[in-house]
Amino acid sequence: MASKTSKKSAKVAEKTATSSGQMNASERIDKKIAELGDWRGKKLAEIRTLIHEVDPEVIEEWKWMGSPVWSHEGMYALANAHKDKVKLTFFHGAELSDPKKLFNAGRGGNTWRAIDFREGDTIDETELKALLREAVAYNTTHSVAKSKGSRA
Repeated sequence: MASKTSKKSAKVAEKTATSSGQMNASERIDKKIAELGDWRGKKLAEIRTLIHEVDPEVIEEWKWMGSPVWSHEGMYALANAHKDKVKLTFFHGAELSDPKKLFNAGRGGNTWRAIDFREGDTIDETELKALLREAVAYNTTHSVAKSKGSRA
């Protein structure tokens, strides 16, 4: 019982620290990359760099208990490090063209599409940048729900 209370208190303290401005979303993403400390951290950093190259006005957010999210007039991508992959999910991926078939996950859904990167995979930078540009363009030309969560 005490462990549940301790975990809850820690989450409340973390949320309070974030809302008071002690660590913003970009700093949390930096920390996540450093904590991973393996190929997944490097892959996440590589993805993040490409996002910033394509979208200098990107807003970095931290959502859903530890997911880096990138927004431009609405959320367009998020990334999660799993045990055996780094998943880059596009919120409106079903609306994006994918001529080189980068999407290899979530193809059955109505909206989201994802790319699973596994250890040793290389990123096709040209094609991923094209998808990212298209995702930003989609958000700027469609009525996309704006973020309601924390940007901290």
